Amino acid sequence: MRTLPTPPDWLTHPLRGARTLRDPIPWAAVARGALGVGPVVAIGVASGHLPFGMLAGLGAMFAHVNDRPATRATRIVRIGLPALAGAIGLLTGAWLDTLGLGMGIALALAAVGLVSGAISAIGPVSSAAGVQLMVLAVVGAGMPVPVPPPVKAGLLFIGAIWVIAMATLLPRVIPARQTAPFDERETVAAVYDALAGLMTAVGTDGGQAARRRLTAAYDAAYEALYAHRLPFHRLDEEERRLRDRLAVAGALSEGVLTLLWENEPVPGRIARTPAQLARSVRTGLPPGRLPAPVPDTAGNVAMHRAVLLAARVFDGEPAPPVGAVVPGHRQRLRRALGPAGREYAARVALCVGVSTVLARQLPGEHWYWLPATAAFLVKPDMGPLVSRALSRALGTAVGVAAFGGLATLFGPGAGVTPDAGAPAIWPVVVAAVCSALIPVSVRHFALQTAVLTPLLLSLVYLGGDTDPGFTRLTDTLLACGVVLAAGALPGLGGPRAQVSVRLSLAVRATRDHLDRVLTAEAPYATRLRLRREAYRALADARRAVEVAGAEHPPFGRDLAAWAPVVFALEEIVDAVTACGVRLDQGAPQPEPALAARLRAALSDLAD
Repeated sequence: MRTLPTPPDWLTHPLRGARTLRDPIPWAAVARGALGVGPVVAIGVASGHLPFGMLAGLGAMFAHVNDRPATRATRIVRIGLPALAGAIGLLTGAWLDTLGLGMGIALALAAVGLVSGAISAIGPVSSAAGVQLMVLAVVGAGMPVPVPPPVKAGLLFIGAIWVIAMATLLPRVIPARQTAPFDERETVAAVYDALAGLMTAVGTDGGQAARRRLTAAYDAAYEALYAHRLPFHRLDEEERRLRDRLAVAGALSEGVLTLLWENEPVPGRIARTPAQLARSVRTGLPPGRLPAPVPDTAGNVAMHRAVLLAARVFDGEPAPPVGAVVPGHRQRLRRALGPAGREYAARVALCVGVSTVLARQLPGEHWYWLPATAAFLVKPDMGPLVSRALSRALGTAVGVAAFGGLATLFGPGAGVTPDAGAPAIWPVVVAAVCSALIPVSVRHFALQTAVLTPLLLSLVYLGGDTDPGFTRLTDTLLACGVVLAAGALPGLGGPRAQVSVRLSLAVRATRDHLDRVLTAEAPYATRLRLRREAYRALADARRAVEVAGAEHPPFGRDLAAWAPVVFALEEIVDAVTACGVRLDQGAPQPEPALAARLRAALSDLAD
């Protein structure tokens, strides 16, 4: 029987995220979406201040896009920092518009793109801030709204503050019974759940996959407890307790990783220990009697000590200090000014500059859609380049068709211009419905585009642009062409550069971890921090390789071949962890010459 050929990854990648659409609906976020853009715009319509409502609605829309599952402490920064960057971008673009630069606006926006791209290289939240800075700078320069630039920025920020206020206050008024609360306690308990999964998988083929799930849970927990804190944030007793319990999880993970390296299955009664601790974290009740393994191997000795530490800490004793395992200010600055930041900044600047030149050559005064689309599309953390271009084009076509059908059905109403009477109401309803769908749409880029397109068209429709949106589809296709062409150019932060930078960082983090383990009397807290940084860097490298492997051959040819290198580095970190445990237990120190050769080899590989 003849079998059909397997389609390439770059063609099937846009369909992979479709299974996430079956996940439970986040009703609390949907409620915030329904109460976000629509009411804000409706207030502007009812009060006769359409531009005010439109700008505040735009700020609420961007805030809803960033309103992802987060803890109470991190949600403010996750939404607020990009909103602040967007307000600065809108202010900058509106100010540039007042200068009458003509075609020189392309160079000015390209300069903003350099800043936006450098900021985006720092991390996920900074990436959201960078893209909002760029997109809203383009909107501010191109959307004709009769409002002074500072007022524009203030209204945009007010819309975002309204979403932050809802995200903070609504859970206290209307408890979200449909889903489990996403808070610091849940993220720490998830680490123990992942530890239980890894213990069960030790000695089987699923050990490495379980270890990667543990890495992801750790990243989320450290981000919740240490990252994205407001200035002068003071720890309360609950946060201190959770940090202590996360430190206990670090000690347990060191033992489990040693057992993984030894490849010896864990007895069932021992593998249930993390589940007891997870239940205690969630409920606040004592974990009960904790079974410890017989200390007959290095891994079991480490596990035995970790279980004793867990018993003391869960009984109220403070854990040994660990410290934040998150990038510091210097590391963030190096990311922004390093190769990844410079190359991505050049790519954003080129795409936005060329798109602006093209848009200014086309008929019509509303030229901002094309460069704004390019700024969104160039963002690398939305998936492979070809995949997100296809998803963007398809989503825009669906959104434009839906909005065009509504415009044909309901007509322009009384219009939106001052001499046309009262504005149409149906665009407000479209904005409200689409805003409520944002929390579900963010699961897939094509669906997100299909939801955001009619929302944006309804806002610009109320602002005076009554084109049903078919020119926006042309602009989107042109933007896709510009970004795809830029992606084929070398030295602009494309897939190959992303993989090389992530792999280099992972190798250096592995080397730093090895250095500390082989240093006599190395502080445990430093070892733990470097191990966490190594696993986080390896997770980033693995994601970069997986994304590059799904690129179209001109953009990502042969990059998937780096996956075995990432796997080998993960095994090296596992081995170094086991080595550190053995050194703690009195094993002889490796020969300095051999250790120096290994460090030198890792440094050469990173270079």
